[in-house]
Amino acid sequence: MAFRFNFFIDENENNEADACDGMDLELRSPKRTQESVEKSKQTSGPVVGSSPGPGTDKHGAETPSEKKFCFKAAKEHAVPEDLDKVLENKVVERRWDLYYINVSAVEMTRLDDTDGEGIVSKSVSSHSDLIPGVYEGGLKIWECTFDLIDYFSEAKIQFTNKTVLDLGCGAGLLGIVALKGKAGKVHFQDYNSTVIDEITLPNAVANCIGDGSRMGSGGGGKTQEPPSKRPKKAECSPDALTKCRFFSGEWSEVSRLLSSSNKPFSKYDIILTSETIYNPDYYAALHDTLAQLLDKNGRVYLASKAHYFGVGGGIYLFEKFVEERNIFRTSIVKIIDKGLQRCIMEMAFKDSS
Repeated sequence: MAFRFNFFIDENENNEADACDGMDLELRSPKRTQESVEKSKQTSGPVVGSSPGPGTDKHGAETPSEKKFCFKAAKEHAVPEDLDKVLENKVVERRWDLYYINVSAVEMTRLDDTDGEGIVSKSVSSHSDLIPGVYEGGLKIWECTFDLIDYFSEAKIQFTNKTVLDLGCGAGLLGIVALKGKAGKVHFQDYNSTVIDEITLPNAVANCIGDGSRMGSGGGGKTQEPPSKRPKKAECSPDALTKCRFFSGEWSEVSRLLSSSNKPFSKYDIILTSETIYNPDYYAALHDTLAQLLDKNGRVYLASKAHYFGVGGGIYLFEKFVEERNIFRTSIVKIIDKGLQRCIMEMAFKDSS
């Protein structure tokens, strides 16, 4: 694949300042290589996490902290009326039954800080897939995303008429799978507005226009489809975009925006999230957001590496954190032992049916 993400075997917009006084922006990992990918979101973007080991985050401890969390303001991104324009100058590819934007092509056109936030140039110049509080890895598609998509089929997860949130969505593939599964509503959230505008929203559009004949004007429209390992999902139509809403900003800020919006809002039946627990500093905000946004009988499906080297996060540390809060019950429903260990966790309220 031409994606810049390393798929091995295995915001605000307008340069709004982040409210992160004293935020330490030191890079937590070296330049990504196939070897260092296994330490990436662990250290920088997501990692290919292995089984839990001693944390090597800069604090020298594995106790989640809230002190470095940034409150990036939230905003909603409207779906443009001209869908062709969304895909203008984009290179669209296909894997299995999913269309997606070639990120390398996006990066080539955004190296001059024209993305508003400047995260493309900062990521490239820093040789890092994560700059805490500035860029949280949304330009990549991380390995556990595909683990979770596989699990949907294996466990026969039903999205029909469900209200779904793709939290920390990046490319938005989890939410798009839910949309293809006839979800009633699908909302997408990523920390960076650039990711929503340049990657998530175009991906959703690409999967809703159908056969690719209208996609990628100005040099785009490239598709490739390897033999499918999964049964075909129902195709979407442009009308499916009316079920979608797109948000950027930090989790608690997006939660606040939703609850204070003039638009009707109902809590989510299903929340999907992949590779969002690499940094223990974010656990409290993630946990509280899940508690605020999940319906009382809803389910969270979370995919993660067992351990993220460098930052110190991972599935077992997060599981312990959740248990201590005593609000959710958790179950690790799948373990993938190819390379460094990866897991799928299901969460539900303790008093849910």
